[in-house]
Amino acid sequence: MQAARWAHPAAAPTTVWPRCPREGMTARPARDRAQAEIGGMATYLVTGGAGFLGSHLCDRLIERGHDVLCVDNFFTGTKDNIRHLLGHPRFELMRHDVTFPLYVEVDAIYNLACPASPVHYQHDPVQTTKTSVHGAINMLGLAKRLRCRILQASTSEVYGDPQVHPQREDYWGHVNPIGPRSCYDEGKRCAETLFFDYHRQHGLDIKVARIFNTYGPRMHPSDGRVVSNFIVQALRGEPITIYGDGSQTRSFCYVDDLIEGLIRLMESAEGFTGPVNLGNPVEFTIRELAETVIHLTGSSSPLVFRPLPTDDPMQRRPDIGLARRELGWEPSVPLEEGLKRTIAYFEELLGSAGA
Repeated sequence: MQAARWAHPAAAPTTVWPRCPREGMTARPARDRAQAEIGGMATYLVTGGAGFLGSHLCDRLIERGHDVLCVDNFFTGTKDNIRHLLGHPRFELMRHDVTFPLYVEVDAIYNLACPASPVHYQHDPVQTTKTSVHGAINMLGLAKRLRCRILQASTSEVYGDPQVHPQREDYWGHVNPIGPRSCYDEGKRCAETLFFDYHRQHGLDIKVARIFNTYGPRMHPSDGRVVSNFIVQALRGEPITIYGDGSQTRSFCYVDDLIEGLIRLMESAEGFTGPVNLGNPVEFTIRELAETVIHLTGSSSPLVFRPLPTDDPMQRRPDIGLARRELGWEPSVPLEEGLKRTIAYFEELLGSAGA
């Protein structure tokens, strides 16, 4: 396939790694794509497709027989996450930043592009906000032109430091719009606003997922998230750093379960827009997580305690009643089993890096 299919002279510079040519792979006109049945054979655009969640989504879509155009600017994503897909006849990779318009022909869009860990999204907060807001505008504009379905990967961060527990989708949140985490939280809230305004004003077929803490293979070892932090520190025999006293709680959803939820949401009935919580409703304290990681790794790492970061919520757990009713979805991988798989991934990763 020629790169010209995807590139546009008015767009920001892009780099395309072409897939192997496959007979019959030509762009379909919008009028035909509008009739494509979501869940049947389709071409999906996955923004942020080389990231942690995006790469797993690309895998699952390819496994289901779909064609995938993976778009990533590689700020936090890495080609290592999708290297095994390069050369696959139904996979194509494009280096592109979603803050610039994109001109492609696809049947549906998964918009996952945005740094999701505090270390990364606070590195360049202005760009983080642009990625959420401008990225949403550009992807919604593309979906409007193509008359195709689009799914927004939003976040539990829209609930802020919640005063209602567990959180349902009709809870508006308890947020700090000007704090150091706000570039991510408010960017995602604004993106949700844009999605529902495009839905109301232009009749766009939208889906919005609010994703809670997710973990699994392909997490970046230095992304600052609690699961990856604890596992890496335990495997290296370093002190395990707990911020606060460890009594704050989180729920942890294994990545395979989360991806299944995203796909079920994308393939749900047209009238169901969400937002819908996707996460594990089983709650653990941060200290319990640390002790479980120490046990599973056989580490002798001690626990050390540091001050809690600004605006870090004390409790967060999803009410997934809506996902159960509308999607028939709930997580199936227990925390201990998911941690074992994730630890095995990090053991191999750190071993190959000579860590």
